[in-house]
Amino acid sequence: MLNFLNDLLWGKVLLVLLIAVGVGFTVASRFVQFRYFGRMFQILGASQAFRRDKHGHLSSFQALVLSVAGRVGGGNIAGVAVAITLGGPGAVFWMWMVGLMGMATSFLECTLAQTYKEAEADGTYRGGPAYYIRKGLGSRWSWLAGLYSILLLVTFGFGFTALQSYAVATSFGDAFGVPVLYSGLALAMLVGLIIFGGIKRIARISEVLVPFMAGGYILIALLVLIMNISELPAVITLIVKSAFGLEPAIGGGIGAAIMMGVKRGLFSNEAGLGSAPNVAAVAYVPHPANQGIVQAFSVFIDTVIICSATAFMILLSGVYDPASTNEVAGIALTQASMADHVGEWGRTFVSLALLLFAFSTILYNYYLGENSLNFFSRDNHTLFNAFRVAIVLLVCWGATTDLGTVFGFADVTMGLLAVANLIALIMLFKPGLRILRDFDGQIRDGIKQPIFDATQHPDMDLDPKAWEIEPEDLERMHDVLGNAPARARQ
Repeated sequence: MLNFLNDLLWGKVLLVLLIAVGVGFTVASRFVQFRYFGRMFQILGASQAFRRDKHGHLSSFQALVLSVAGRVGGGNIAGVAVAITLGGPGAVFWMWMVGLMGMATSFLECTLAQTYKEAEADGTYRGGPAYYIRKGLGSRWSWLAGLYSILLLVTFGFGFTALQSYAVATSFGDAFGVPVLYSGLALAMLVGLIIFGGIKRIARISEVLVPFMAGGYILIALLVLIMNISELPAVITLIVKSAFGLEPAIGGGIGAAIMMGVKRGLFSNEAGLGSAPNVAAVAYVPHPANQGIVQAFSVFIDTVIICSATAFMILLSGVYDPASTNEVAGIALTQASMADHVGEWGRTFVSLALLLFAFSTILYNYYLGENSLNFFSRDNHTLFNAFRVAIVLLVCWGATTDLGTVFGFADVTMGLLAVANLIALIMLFKPGLRILRDFDGQIRDGIKQPIFDATQHPDMDLDPKAWEIEPEDLERMHDVLGNAPARARQ
């Protein structure tokens, strides 16, 4: 039954929906992910003006690293290896396509999450698909918002948390001989120390951890590419030819390449799942499109940069065997490929990278689960603490349990999660484009940093408190950007 549902969701339904949203919004937005690609750096630079904030807000950069913490995980190390093993090198090409179109999807869902976010008493915000479904589509769609929240809790809060713990424990066992129980206990203790501090502590840890872990992995990948630069054109040609079935002896043909590329690409970058918008909504930004642009870039970091790094390391090594069909060998394939390039310490490096990636993802998964619970019972700290205890226990359990069935179940619930969110995004194309046009219009008027005025959209049921910009932050924006936004001057 799980196999049937997986084939139906990933082989047919999601393929259509992902193309409809990704390509559709790319065209409707006039290729927003490419038009504003360079602006991302300006937005992050301007967000430094908000980082000295004294009101408890989280900055755009902190929300970015939180989302990268979630996107960059086992899918970038083990998932890419699985995609290549089962779908052939051509799966990498379709992962790229999912990533590039997913940048537009991520812009749409994260812009909507920002638009419909709600202010909390402690200076933070709550938001995500459940919020924009309920507010954007109206009360008659509350059932879909509730269903989405349940699926998010089951998939990320429980399923993927156990899977990440399993991946870390088994990898450490293979690399260092550490019993999985000890790995699970140590990981559970670290996770518990952080998640009981709430979203602000998670943001502070991620702000340090994520740039370090992603930067280190990319540097090693660049070293491997430089060592094998003469072979790189042949590998790229192999990827492209295999994607269109022109290398029939490799992988499972074009169908397997597309399915594995879409499936593992979405698993890795999460564009369309609606998971990242839960984190994107926490950012304190002057306009919803700001965070949409930044989150589109996080998809690029995940898929085009980090997943490609893993793929090239595997395909440039002498380890990859096209005849292999053993999905369990995903992590081992990446480890063996790294060792082939740099020596046996490469296995240790992959294990440590997986530990950092999985650890940051567990923190991210926890917050998604908490946000789901908050949708049903707002600011229920007793419920949150009970969930935190459950996560700590789940990390221990996941490290010591064979999760083969959990993998299949999580794939199904993730597929259903994506279906619910993608259908909502199609129905919310117009509001998304409306916010983008507001941003575009201010840019055309010469305003360096557009300011969102919620009072100009009375029909959208927005929380006005979520769009109050502190006067001192407007002044700092003026200092960073060199001119005051027109609406701020008014």
